[in-house]
Amino acid sequence: MSLVKQFGPVRAVDGLGFEVARGEIFALLGPNGAGKTTTLRMLLGILRPDRGEIRYALDAGARWPLASQVGYLPEERDLFREAPVGRTVAYFGVLRGLDRRAADRAAAAWLERVGLADRAQERPDALSKGNQQKVQLAAALVHRPALAFLDEPFSGLDPVNQELFLDLLREMRATGTTVVLSAHQMALVERVADRILVVNRGRQALSGTLPELRRRHRVAPRLRLLVDAPADPAPLARHPGVARATGGEGGVVTVELLDEEALGEVLAAAASAYRLRGIHAEPPSLHDIYLHAVGADAPEGSAP
Repeated sequence: MSLVKQFGPVRAVDGLGFEVARGEIFALLGPNGAGKTTTLRMLLGILRPDRGEIRYALDAGARWPLASQVGYLPEERDLFREAPVGRTVAYFGVLRGLDRRAADRAAAAWLERVGLADRAQERPDALSKGNQQKVQLAAALVHRPALAFLDEPFSGLDPVNQELFLDLLREMRATGTTVVLSAHQMALVERVADRILVVNRGRQALSGTLPELRRRHRVAPRLRLLVDAPADPAPLARHPGVARATGGEGGVVTVELLDEEALGEVLAAAASAYRLRGIHAEPPSLHDIYLHAVGADAPEGSAP
């Protein structure tokens, strides 16, 4: 594919190429300004690449998917302010090929699924940001697309509704829908993505499943030490092999190592400093791997 997209002097996407398998959840990650949204818009045909080719395999012989096959949740709020929520979701269903009755039924079912059945007659601007996001997701998926592009799907959601969205993503995968999502909430992405592509400055920085990324990009594990209270982190915070040590109530000291080689020395220092009741080593999270790979090279003003 090797996509290139330039805006004036800025090369937003610089030779990016990847494949997405049918029926998987594919996460496109990266700092602000890395080229994620530009890439999604090229995949959707909203923007044309300056160089490179995009190929789809949803139907034999079809170069580009039909509108009925694709759903898109944009990062920006994109709802009609004065139309009732139920009518808005149904309208998007009609735009994607459903007849009016089928669209009305699908809209009602989706609003029920996201917990907004009783708000169907209200205007979107009367809803909270989180509920507006739920309406936008329903509008993007009302026609049950084969391929869904979700740009920042967790935006504005509280923890309960984040769990709802994770469940919806898993349901979509179970029914064969291919999902391409872009998000900044690494802990949520880690729980649901089959494969991950991290983009930095328009180019690939990381690619693979989470286990593959852990093997390829060695990041020191995090230790949770169960100690007799008080859990004072100071004895380990000064250790040369420790990046950071924190402690609190409950007799837990959390230690982030600078590298794996320091593990033995740090454990020896911990045994001298505390009465240890337990040691738990946590594998590096997607957030840890992300920061290790692109944190120092992220564009100015970006956020993980």
